[in-house]
Amino acid sequence: MVFGTFSVIHPGHLNLFKQAKKYGGRLAVVVARDKVSQKIKGRKPINTENDRLELVRSLKIVDQAVLGDRIDPMKNIKKFKPDVVCLGYDQVAFVDILKKTFPDQKIIRLKPYKEKHYKSSKLM
Repeated sequence: MVFGTFSVIHPGHLNLFKQAKKYGGRLAVVVARDKVSQKIKGRKPINTENDRLELVRSLKIVDQAVLGDRIDPMKNIKKFKPDVVCLGYDQVAFVDILKKTFPDQKIIRLKPYKEKHYKSSKLM
């Protein structure tokens, strides 16, 4: 399972999905809600949460994509019980609560992919 806003899908995201998929047979992606993303990043995503969700769902590598919960950021982990949660190399939001709520959860920090070129904030 991976998490993110995925405002504009770029090669860095595709690499993130590819790395994460190696840790399990299926890849579940949780797409951040518009308000949550705005709160964390300080700006609204370019595309709406439903458009971003549909875009992520359209990727062949993604087996399942869902929207994040509006209140409980850990709800999808509780619901789907992934074997592994993969974090982006620069992901900081909700990491502390993830480790506290699920102390036995296997968490993998993925490697960056050409982060000087493929980072959403730089591309926008």
